[in-house]
Parts: sequence; structure tokens; C-alpha cells
Amino acid sequence: MYRMVKAAIDTGVVIEYIDELGLLHQQASILFSAALAGMIELIIPHPILAETYYVAARVYSKLGYENPGDRASKLVEWLYRLPTVTVEEGLDLALEAGRIKHTYKIALTDCYVLAASKIHMCTAVFRKPEKEMLPNIDSLTREFKILFLESYK
Repeated sequence: MYRMVKAAIDTGVVIEYIDELGLLHQQASILFSAALAGMIELIIPHPILAETYYVAARVYSKLGYENPGDRASKLVEWLYRLPTVTVEEGLDLALEAGRIKHTYKIALTDCYVLAASKIHMCTAVFRKPEKEMLPNIDSLTREFKILFLESYK
């Protein structure tokens, strides 16, 4: 029986995908192309959707698009409805994210991505190592399967 490959993704990955001039747009596009082709399931923790709206609206505004909030809403709705996206939420996710936050003292949304990757036994994908991750990067990479898009430039 075939089991689809999964990856839990962070906001930065989505933003690189929508920013065609982004330094890691090509890497993010490969991931989304695989999802659109049904080759990979993207796991997006619920808080990532909210952060994606906020960051995308800022990016769209900076790029001069009209109605950046509307565009950001459409992006989040598109992600939510994609057949190869699972929006992860619930008690287990909250508890695991809380444990990770307590242990590693990193951004809460990063904790949610790592928690989702642990629950789904898949790779957590980030744009690059976040500043708060660096002091614990060895421990984090021992406990979680982590991929950074910037490693593939």
C-alpha cells in the first residue's frame, strides 16, 4: 500500500512560494508543485494559517497589490482547501507544541510546526534556521527531522 510523503511546513515556506522574487522561491515551488501533483501531503498547523495571513498581507502590500488583505485571505483559503493539505489542530498538537516551547524556548509557531511533524512522523520544513533555534540546533535536529530550504540554494 502506498503511503504519501508528508511534510509539516512553516509560514516562511508559504511566503517564499508566493514571492516570485524570493531567494528561496524555487525551492518552495518544488515543494508546492509536488503537493499540487498529489505527491506530498503538506501538514499546516492551524496557527500557521493565521501567521501566513498576516505575513502575506504585508508582502502583498509591499509589492503594491490592491487589497492585500483580500489576497492574503484567498491564499489562506486556498491552502485550507487544497486536497493535499491537512490543517492540524487539537489537544495533542497544543500539548506537544507547549512541551517544545518549554524545552527549547523558540517561537510558538515554530513549536507548532515541530509538534505537527512529530505527530505525523514527518519532516518539518522551514525557510532557514530561526535565530532562536540556533543555540539548540543540534538538539532540535536530533529530536526532529528538519529541512531548511536555504540548504538547497
